[in-house]
Amino acid sequence: MAYTIRQYATKAGKRYEVRYRKPDGAPTGKRGFRRKMDAEAWGDQHVNAAKRDGSFVDQSAGRALVSDIYAEWMDSRRPILKPNTIRTDEATWKTHVEPEYAARQIGSITHRELQAFISGKAEKLAPSTVLKIVGVLKGVCDLAVKDRLIAKAPTDELALPRREGRRLHRYLTVEQLLAVADEAGRARIQPTDRKALVLVLGLCGLRWGEMCGLRVEDVDYGRRRIHVRRNVTRIGSEWSETSPKSHEMRDVPMPSIVGEALLPVLAGKGPSDWVFRDHLGRPPRNQSAAGAKSNRMWFVSACRRAGVEPLPPHDLRHTAASIAVHA
Repeated sequence: MAYTIRQYATKAGKRYEVRYRKPDGAPTGKRGFRRKMDAEAWGDQHVNAAKRDGSFVDQSAGRALVSDIYAEWMDSRRPILKPNTIRTDEATWKTHVEPEYAARQIGSITHRELQAFISGKAEKLAPSTVLKIVGVLKGVCDLAVKDRLIAKAPTDELALPRREGRRLHRYLTVEQLLAVADEAGRARIQPTDRKALVLVLGLCGLRWGEMCGLRVEDVDYGRRRIHVRRNVTRIGSEWSETSPKSHEMRDVPMPSIVGEALLPVLAGKGPSDWVFRDHLGRPPRNQSAAGAKSNRMWFVSACRRAGVEPLPPHDLRHTAASIAVHA
């Protein structure tokens, strides 16, 4: 037996206490049982069985604050995740989770209240945002379970909003792609760079961040290949260089039209220089398909001048795949 039963007296009569040791060896107890058999039943269920299967959790451990567990969870992930993922989780915590749960003891949070919290968020926010909130809460609760602060995560089996259906990708024909590239090449600012950029995305299938991460040495005219080795993305007001998405370093074929378009872009640059930078020396700003109200949306303007309905630049990656299949 991993516990003992102690009888003690109160004004209301005799009571029984279950005495046992926590995982760290410290003595503790559960008091207030009117009958010895009730104390023994509690001891069998909460002490003996839990110690046998390794699931024993001291109730006092649940007093740990959610904010402290969150900080530990984030610290463990920073060395292995990309900065953009960390930033997204930090923003989700600060905006949605911290105001409600930072000062709460982890053991006080119930599945019922979490379900109500998530259901309330789902009435106001997009499913993708709600799922990010659940992801942060689940990370905190799962760590608490692993550290034996709570026995079961209250985030388990939550009813969640259905994930939004994926937007259908659009594919340009070769003629449409070349028309957009030609119009980009008529831009008032950096026309040569912008034409080459469109061709790299639409014929080589690079993501925007991978295009921003190209160095001159990555353009291999001898093998007619472009080496995709890094990803450059904007995080707040700063730029971060990481490996490509899913660590997908690869070499992609470089059609002759792309090589020719890149020649004037590379002229005068050293091997370690960036291939594409804007007129201020920064990575090119990603283009939105929402509108063309400023020169920042030069890609949308090029699409419209070419008679093509504007599309997100990421769809050029799918255009490249489609062209390759039908080549």
